[in-house]
Amino acid sequence: MATLELYDVRKSFGATAVLHGVNLALNDGEMLVIVGASGCGKSTLLRLIAGLEVPTAGRIVLDGRDVARLDPAERDIAMVFQNYALYPHMSVFDNMAYALKIRGLSRDDIARRVGGTAEMLGLGPLLDRKPRQLSGGQRQRVAMGRAIVREPKLFLFDEPLSNLDAKLRVTMRAEIKRLQRRMGVTSLYVTHDQVEAMTLGDRLLVMHQGVPVQLATPMEVFERPATTYVAGFIGAPAMNLLPGVLCQGGMAVDLGRGMVIPFADGKRDGVDGRKLTIGIRPEHIVLDPAGMMLQIDLIEPLGSETVLIGRMDDGELLSVKVPGRAPAGEAIRVSFPAAMLHVFDAETGLRLG
Repeated sequence: MATLELYDVRKSFGATAVLHGVNLALNDGEMLVIVGASGCGKSTLLRLIAGLEVPTAGRIVLDGRDVARLDPAERDIAMVFQNYALYPHMSVFDNMAYALKIRGLSRDDIARRVGGTAEMLGLGPLLDRKPRQLSGGQRQRVAMGRAIVREPKLFLFDEPLSNLDAKLRVTMRAEIKRLQRRMGVTSLYVTHDQVEAMTLGDRLLVMHQGVPVQLATPMEVFERPATTYVAGFIGAPAMNLLPGVLCQGGMAVDLGRGMVIPFADGKRDGVDGRKLTIGIRPEHIVLDPAGMMLQIDLIEPLGSETVLIGRMDDGELLSVKVPGRAPAGEAIRVSFPAAMLHVFDAETGLRLG
């Protein structure tokens, strides 16, 4: 087990800056999930930690030792890739044993480690097979097993489930979480899948354009997003973000359309007329006969709930999630509970209050 600390880690490829100074500390045994849109720098950060890339600047400290300029083999880090990266000509046993053979472990030690890990992952009957004889889920288990047998200080996962079908992703997600808890190995997990991010991580790091924008528990990120980017990225469907202005001496927001909503949690700083962005999640919008009219454009039935996409009177789209079936008719009336509003500065995108 180990701690990991990053100090002002930066990476540029030529004139293109990809990471703009990442500072981060992982606790011993923690699972940290990094999430963000494609191109935000999350995989680059993982490759820097693994030693597959060299940082332009900054320090990467593993258990008190700066490893930023060390070769991957000197870092005691194991990585599970998106494409499995198995040797096609080797058996499952030999794929899992390869790194141990390179280290010079005895045949008995190798057999013990591989056998125990294979038993843990349900790979015992498959040890003599080649990768081409395995399903996607079995290959991913072999890739995980190859990392586990090394007994590393740090696990890195680079979107390991993205090639699997939806049902298998659920199974493997539970498997990864169970194994990580059981072994207590400090882990970094990169994904673009919000469900993986919310369910796997002890903490969640949201990246945007090479910069960490929020680091918190998954529920804190969901319930109190730090910026409009986080608010719009985390959650499905995405949070509705609407323009508004401060009014009533900072005690309310005017959303236009005759909607003036007092803040449930007190005054916001600034003069009346300050431009705001107001967020509300689709599941928090309520059907209200006295509320604002919404013309329905699209209905997405999901079984236990339904997502409605509608247009307000100025043509702006709004997503609403309701339990069960969609209400009848081509229009509904809705209102926004004051306690469910998220308030952001329109210029900086930062959360207010």
